[in-house]
Parts: sequence; structure tokens; C-alpha cells
Amino acid sequence: MTAQIIDGRKIAHVLKAEVTAEADDLRAQGTSCGLATVVVGDNYSSRAYERRLGRIATELRVPHEQVDLTADITQDEVLETIRRLNEDPAVSGILVLRPLPSHISEIEVFRALAPEKDIESVHPENVGLLALGTPRFVPSTAASVFHLLDAWLDSVGEDRASFYHRSLIVVVGRSNNVGKPAISLAYDREAAVMSVDEWASKEGRLGWHTRQADVLVVAAGVAGLIRAEHVRAGAVVIDVGINPLEDPATGTVHMVGDVDFDEARARARAIAPVPGGVGPVTDVWLIRNTVAAARAANRH
Repeated sequence: MTAQIIDGRKIAHVLKAEVTAEADDLRAQGTSCGLATVVVGDNYSSRAYERRLGRIATELRVPHEQVDLTADITQDEVLETIRRLNEDPAVSGILVLRPLPSHISEIEVFRALAPEKDIESVHPENVGLLALGTPRFVPSTAASVFHLLDAWLDSVGEDRASFYHRSLIVVVGRSNNVGKPAISLAYDREAAVMSVDEWASKEGRLGWHTRQADVLVVAAGVAGLIRAEHVRAGAVVIDVGINPLEDPATGTVHMVGDVDFDEARARARAIAPVPGGVGPVTDVWLIRNTVAAARAANRH
């Protein structure tokens, strides 16, 4: 078996057209729509993601303010930055990129966000709404996992509801920004759901869990964690991992996923690779949430 490739770039291209039309419509109505990204320190992945978002925002004609803060900034200074962005009418969506330096309280920063501008649903109010199945915004990466799945199901002519109702979705990783929201979205689709984390791997039981999956979503942050022996024949595999690896000979950094692509592809029915799978859709979805926030603000 050689898996079908779920082409995130192709799916993102369609989504881009939809988001651009929505942003243009808001602008024609005179509604402010803008994304602000906040990065504290020099984390490689955060900086790379910020650059990608800037390019996508420009492409989709959505203004983007890039806020770069030094790693030694104080908690109060970060909170003051958030307050400024909350009050800026030109900013409809705010993204604080993780990780934050150890001396900065992540939860306090997230609590400071205006919930209506919290496009990644990290404010406690938005986390609660997501858990209840009534999200203000669906976090971009978890949303993109299921957008890819839905698009793939449509392409192969499978009914979405029937597929999810008979499927076991196993999510590897329980992070607040990907794993937990993905679990909530899987519940919303009325699938059977299993959640595992690093303890399953440490106890030597990861494969026992993952081999039961009809859909395997991997967001563990461990390069090459999932190999052939972890994948049930005919499963759908969605790799969410983004792990920077440096070539020692050239110093070039490239991104790899949590799944050994070649091994998993030989067993899966379909697979979303890294790069070119979840990532391109995630970038566009974040802008989509920014536009949605502007539209909601305009209604009030």
C-alpha cells in the first residue's frame, strides 16, 4: 500500500481565495481588519512562523503588525504591549507565539488578551467555549487538521459524518495549543477518541494505542516518533510536528515531522506530510480567524 498524499498547499490555495474575498468585503465596508503577532525572545520556530504569517497576511491583503520583544523584557512590559494591542482598533486579531521565556507567566499573558481578539483561543474564556463545543475561534492548527481531513474525504467521495462516526481518532500529544483542541474537535464530530502522550512511549505502549487508530493525529514534537510499527494498515495519518533539524555539514535548517514519512506512507491509506500538509492551511486559517474577529466586532 502506498498512501495518498493529502496536499495541504492545494487545500490552502482554495482557502486563501475564500479568505481574501472575505477580507476585501470587510475593507469595502470600512471595517478595520489586522493581525498583530507578538514574539518574546529568539526562538527559531516562533521567528520562522512569524515570518510566514507576515508573508501570508500580505498575500491576503490583511495588515500585519510584527511586535518583537527581547527575551529579558519584564512581565509588566509584555502585559502593557497586550493592553496596547487590545485597545488598537486597527488590530482585530492578536497572536502571542509560544514558547515564552521562563520568567514570563504564560497564563497571565493569555488572560490579558481581549477574548474577542484572541484568535488562537488561549484566553480561559475561549478555552472553555471550545471545550463546550461552542468556540468563538477554533485554534488554527487543530482546525487545519480537520479541514484537511474533511477536504480529503470530499475528494474520495466519503460522507464525512459516516466516516467520523465509525472511526477511532488517536491524538498523540496533549499540548494546549494542538493536542487538546484536536481532541475537542474530534468529539464534536462524534468520533471515538483516544489521547496519548509521552508516557505511553516511555512505558513502551505507544504502538499498542496508535495501531488502533483509523485516524492518527501526531502532535508530540518529537522528530520521527511514529514509524511503520505504530501505524495500522489503511489508517489516515496527519503529521502536525514541526521539528527544526540542522545539517551538520552545511548548517542548513530544515523542518521534519513527528512521523517517519516513508515508513508510514507504506502502510497508511492517506497521509499529510511535513512540510506541505497541515502547515500551509494553519497559516491561512489564522488569517481567517483574524477576518472573522473583525466581522464579529463590526456586528457589535
